[in-house]
Amino acid sequence: MGQGFLQIALTLCIVITITPLLGKYIACVFMEESTILDPIMNPIETIIYFIGGISRDEKMSVGKYIRALISINLIMGILVYLLISFQGKLPINPNNLGMPTWDIVLHTTVSFLTNTDQQHYVGETTLSHFSQTAALGFLMFTSAGTGLAVGIAFIRGLTGKKLGNFYIDITRAITRILLPLSVIGAIALIALDVPQTLEGTLVVETLEGAKQYIARGPVAGFEMIKLLGNNGGGFFAANSAHPFENPNGATNLIEIIAMIIIPASLIHTYGVFTNNRKQSWLLFWMVFIIFVILIWIASVGELQGNPIVNQALDTSLPNLEGKEQRFGWSGTVLWAITTTATMSGAVNGMYDSLMPQGLFAALLTLLGQMMWGGQGTGTAHLFIYLMVTIFVTGLMVGRTPEIFGRKIEQKEIFFISIILLIHPLIVLVPSAIALAYPTSLSGISNPGFHGISQVVYEYASAATNNGSGLEGLQDNTLWWNLSSSVSIILGRYIPIIVMLLLADSMSRKVSIPQGLVTLKTNSFLFTFIFACVTILLALLTFFPVLVLGPIAEGFKLASGT
Repeated sequence: MGQGFLQIALTLCIVITITPLLGKYIACVFMEESTILDPIMNPIETIIYFIGGISRDEKMSVGKYIRALISINLIMGILVYLLISFQGKLPINPNNLGMPTWDIVLHTTVSFLTNTDQQHYVGETTLSHFSQTAALGFLMFTSAGTGLAVGIAFIRGLTGKKLGNFYIDITRAITRILLPLSVIGAIALIALDVPQTLEGTLVVETLEGAKQYIARGPVAGFEMIKLLGNNGGGFFAANSAHPFENPNGATNLIEIIAMIIIPASLIHTYGVFTNNRKQSWLLFWMVFIIFVILIWIASVGELQGNPIVNQALDTSLPNLEGKEQRFGWSGTVLWAITTTATMSGAVNGMYDSLMPQGLFAALLTLLGQMMWGGQGTGTAHLFIYLMVTIFVTGLMVGRTPEIFGRKIEQKEIFFISIILLIHPLIVLVPSAIALAYPTSLSGISNPGFHGISQVVYEYASAATNNGSGLEGLQDNTLWWNLSSSVSIILGRYIPIIVMLLLADSMSRKVSIPQGLVTLKTNSFLFTFIFACVTILLALLTFFPVLVLGPIAEGFKLASGT
């Protein structure tokens, strides 16, 4: 038990050490200050801008920024849909795989385009190496770059600056951040026995004379951008529980850190942009403490184990069902909360086997969307909640609700309301439809409280662009492919568009010098109120489904039934 908690603590200490440095570097990249990669990347970016006809000096209006984002995403989606559809006629297909069903192709394209990477297929038997790398690997870079661009544009707007240029932002996000870190990480994974090859499935003869089929491919490069970009889609169906994706404790450590460093660093990036490091550290520690509490809740549940099993065996064992023994309970718990808190969606165990406490913690991170949050957009959600807290507390104490000297008024509250309300709508409405038709639609494998959790988790994962799932759910059907695709699209693009409109609205306001009636947001007291408001909003919105799902399941297990 002590060793498990020590592993968790050491991992978190590494994160605390790395993120301020990376946050400052990310700020330098998007503030177009000099960085160590300038001699390499400046010529490459110059060529990209020349080919694309992009002006370095152009600052886009909010309408042009949104149109550029939507149009480039649409073009990439169509391209990848065609690549997967015709993979049987394309090169690097050593296993001679043909076209998957149209609904699987649609769901997969939509999922990877939006940084969700929810998978309703078996990767090693469905997609060719070319599809995995040229199609999905390509989208894992561009979708993460899109999220980073939006997060930076949102920070710029809040601080009174123009939103920037989408094409330049996504290019710099990929060339200066995602690509270099992915190359370094992939080399480290290769050194730790993660394969990187274009060879097809290896057929070997066992000692009994039978044939065994060992899938392989360019895994290391795929694995690193999957985690670093908070994508989450696995090269293999078992995802990072597969020994070729995550063979040992060292790779598990690297991959957990890869998931968390960019979302956590962006809070420090905000501090550099605003020249307010005190507030960025307060926000960092607020999110960090909530994150640690959720890890503790999940850890207690897994350590106590299943009371029914322990009673039957007359012993006290942790819950090891669905976990890889090379990671143990601690490596699986830390990964589970990290992957939902960062909207990564990668898994190194089967989360359908988590105890109710762990499932509750994982669901709460999905529903909150800001306990690190997704690539770029999670940071924006954090400041959405910050603005809500400023507005509420300002009204309560009779002070002007403003951020960076810019008033938060009716128009901004309208945008914030859309962002906060769209999420429960695209989670709860399709969940209710699926649960209303359990035989024909839902595919629930565990009736009762856990079955409710399976359905709600699937749509929460889709709506937050996370992608993980409780795999007991039979989700490879026309209903799940289409309905989850709708939740994925709405959960990605509506908040992004409204966030950009909100940032543009704030950037147009005249900054008023702080006075005696200005609400101070960089204090311990305000940060505590901010944490309470954030948790209460998430709990009150989704409390009924949490009660009907993991909480009820926990009470049922505790009663021994």
